[in-house]
Amino acid sequence: MKFKVGDVYFGFKLEDEVSIDEIKSIGRVFTHVKSGAKLVSLENDDDNKTFSITFKTLPQNNKGIPHIMEHSVLCGSKKFPVKEPFVEILKGSLNTYLNAATYPDKTVYPVASRNYKDFRNLMDVYLDAVFYPAIYEKPEIFMQEGWHYDIDDSSGDFDYTGIVYNEMKGAYSSPVSTLLRTVDETLFKDNIYKFDSGGKPEEIVKLSRAEFIKFHREYYHPSNSIIYLYGDINLDEELKFINDEYLNKFSKVDIKNNIVKQEAFEKIAEKEVEYSISSSESEEDKTFFCLSFCTGSILDEEMYFALDILESILLGLSSSPLKRALIEANIGKDVFGVFDNSILQPTFSIILKDSNLIEKDKFKDIVFKVLEDLCKNGIDKKVIEAVINAREFEIKEADYESYPRGLEYNEKILDRMLYGGEPFENLKFEKKLKKIKDSVEHNYFEKIIQKYFLNNKHSALITVKPKKNLEYETNKTLLENLRTFKDGLTKSELEEIFKQNRKLKLRNETPDRKEDLEKIPMLSIKDINPKADYFESEKINQDGVDILYTPLSTNGINYINLYFDAAVVPAHMIPYLSMLSIFIGRMNTERYDFKDLSNEVNMNVGGMDFSLEPYSDIKEVDKYVPEFVVRTKVLKEKTHMLFEFLEEIINKTVYDDYKRLKELIEELKSRLEMSMQSRAHRVASVRLGSYYSQMYKYVDLISGIEFYKFLCELEKNFDREKKNISEKLKECVELVFSSNNMIVGYGGDRSSLNEFLKLFNEFKNKLKANNIVKYKYDFELKKLNEGIITSSKVQCVAKGYNFKKLNFNNSGILSVIKSIASYDYLWSKVRVQGGAYGAFASFSGSGNMNLCSYRDPGLTQTLEVYDEFSRYIKNFDADYREITKYILGTISGIDMPLSNASKCERTVLHYIANIDMEYIQRIRDEIINADIQSIRKCSELIEACMKENYLCVIGNEQKINENSDKFQKIINIFG
Repeated sequence: MKFKVGDVYFGFKLEDEVSIDEIKSIGRVFTHVKSGAKLVSLENDDDNKTFSITFKTLPQNNKGIPHIMEHSVLCGSKKFPVKEPFVEILKGSLNTYLNAATYPDKTVYPVASRNYKDFRNLMDVYLDAVFYPAIYEKPEIFMQEGWHYDIDDSSGDFDYTGIVYNEMKGAYSSPVSTLLRTVDETLFKDNIYKFDSGGKPEEIVKLSRAEFIKFHREYYHPSNSIIYLYGDINLDEELKFINDEYLNKFSKVDIKNNIVKQEAFEKIAEKEVEYSISSSESEEDKTFFCLSFCTGSILDEEMYFALDILESILLGLSSSPLKRALIEANIGKDVFGVFDNSILQPTFSIILKDSNLIEKDKFKDIVFKVLEDLCKNGIDKKVIEAVINAREFEIKEADYESYPRGLEYNEKILDRMLYGGEPFENLKFEKKLKKIKDSVEHNYFEKIIQKYFLNNKHSALITVKPKKNLEYETNKTLLENLRTFKDGLTKSELEEIFKQNRKLKLRNETPDRKEDLEKIPMLSIKDINPKADYFESEKINQDGVDILYTPLSTNGINYINLYFDAAVVPAHMIPYLSMLSIFIGRMNTERYDFKDLSNEVNMNVGGMDFSLEPYSDIKEVDKYVPEFVVRTKVLKEKTHMLFEFLEEIINKTVYDDYKRLKELIEELKSRLEMSMQSRAHRVASVRLGSYYSQMYKYVDLISGIEFYKFLCELEKNFDREKKNISEKLKECVELVFSSNNMIVGYGGDRSSLNEFLKLFNEFKNKLKANNIVKYKYDFELKKLNEGIITSSKVQCVAKGYNFKKLNFNNSGILSVIKSIASYDYLWSKVRVQGGAYGAFASFSGSGNMNLCSYRDPGLTQTLEVYDEFSRYIKNFDADYREITKYILGTISGIDMPLSNASKCERTVLHYIANIDMEYIQRIRDEIINADIQSIRKCSELIEACMKENYLCVIGNEQKINENSDKFQKIINIFG
């Protein structure tokens, strides 16, 4: 259909239509005449169709209403009256993305699918959920997703629980999260951004259901919505569907949703907050400082790009001047920046981690002195050029990995449209980038620093300091208050609480009616492509080196990955090799110091990343191949420069610059600490696997708890160890980087192949050829069953074993079991009934089985749920429709669209791991043909793994100590 501005199509008036050359799309803006809803569409040839509906949701307190509402509307609706339609479509959909998210001032409900029928189904479920949720009839939803009193009998103590309540307890366990929330609280003391839309745990429990319902009535109306459609959609059909099924039933209303702009301060604001550490942790080097600036308006589209680029210039590279100054002052161990351009008044934060209170004034003085010097003397133009080139490459490549491109564009549209701006300006990046590049010689970024930092009093200095046992004291006060509250209840009031809890429990334990489940739209097995995706590569032998070429249409980008066999390094040097993979490319070379190297690489290369990764062999138990991987991408005309940089980095890096070595070790330790706090479930899973799996023991040594302990020792004894560290890194280089010790993955246009082969051969000839000796690692494996104490308020609970060691084989049925566990059993038992934010199961081709929860208030209860899983599968009962759902949900996770970079990597992964088309097709066939009998048969495998009783828990000190009988050992990794 051809559209004309000013005309009305199925109730939607077309307000504007533009061509957006940068993303090869036609953008349209509609207003739904009757309901007042706004709709934006991007029409293009991307088959990963995307839909979202967004509401401007403004918190008026810290009770977390927007967040709890985001969870709750997905718990049943008028057309789909089941307890968890969100989960039902996760099971029975071929979606490529399905989620919901709460922001400081908006709530977004996005979906994506490559299947048209599926796309329509997802849209239908989400629209019904937001406009007609079951929250009005089912008070139990608020109790489950928000909060309720946790008590089973009149003799016990009260506690609070609820999914969002426990999620936010986990969020506030992180000092970085606490810091960033304090930034908004301080900078926006007079408007809605001072409130945490996610909710503070102590405030969430003050929220009444009446307030909750009122919020939905006020904000969840089409007049307050922005609907988004993207991809190769039939726009006229979607407009008709949205109008006929939903919007035509509403009339336009006036919703008060303006955000009052925060006035600037007369002087810098200061705030100090505390975070909890365990009793055995030292308070030294655990303070955070942050200087934050409110930087104008998000509707200034040029600043939207420029300040994002400036964050990388000042803090993002090894050569960044502000980062260098703070690190070299030796007042902290890590520096990073955060530019938040998703709110009306964006914020720019400079963060120093692992410092001490005494350094606060020095931190502030250094920041302002450096900024003043940069304005006076200018920023190194190479740093600016490096950052702009990297950002331009990233924008034009538009590779967001598993995150759909359409959703990335939706965020950029919302960043303007939500505040009254023209929707597509943030997608039209060419002119803005050109203006920024043309203005660099005229002190463009220096003027921004002067305006937004040096002359800007709307700023704050935040201190986040550690306090021992803060969480214990908070819990103690909470329990005392709850006991007082309970003692003050009348018998009838207490009985009313029990009654409500029983109703919640009954709702959770009562299966949905079959006729209600059948109302959830779903695809059929026929909608699944029976043929597995297998990206064929052409094997080219170049003087003994295997090159796996994946023909791709890449718009002139070459994807070049080098895989060096890491088994040439003896076992005692494995942690040093991991360190090398993180430090290489960030140290001086014979030709460049590390700052100049960073600039040159970023100016000329689209990406260069080093990592150490084990690839499991699916055909043998506990066999894996460790690879030192170099991933790169570059415009084909600059491929020769890429190889020049690689040769310089591999052959000519200087490893005895001890000052730089110390900096990198301190930064790495600091970053690993942050990662271990934010991704504790991954740490728990790896640590658990290290008890029984050779491969996971290797992973623990290169990125887990063992690696962290290794770094702690190096940092503590650096002066004594520095020469040894340098020698070990050099030795790793000598062993690994050999021309006869690698395979290559290359993805690119065929027209570029011959030139690539020529350049690669020249590069290869500059590497030495070693006499290759490979080690077979045989680590000692022990059932440690650790309780690992952190400052978290909640737990990650993991249990598992390797089923191949128990003589079970991998099967596609286990992928279906994973879906059953994640979307049914664990979802119901650990999340819905247990109050955890989430839980998942994994079954790997190498035989490792793992059940894990995260942000979980429980411990023993969760372990009991795991132990009962085999019985659940043994008695599993479902009709053909339900099994079809699980099959579809499993296939959706397999058939995710891949970027060019991922396709190139996938071919090499298959090669290294001995995965062929026959194996992939067999797994897919087993998934598609899953039935009751094959599912039930897997109960034996699960039971056998659980009986081995391997477990690991990371979390709250008090909770772990209360359950010490579960563990062979209790440790504090940050002590």
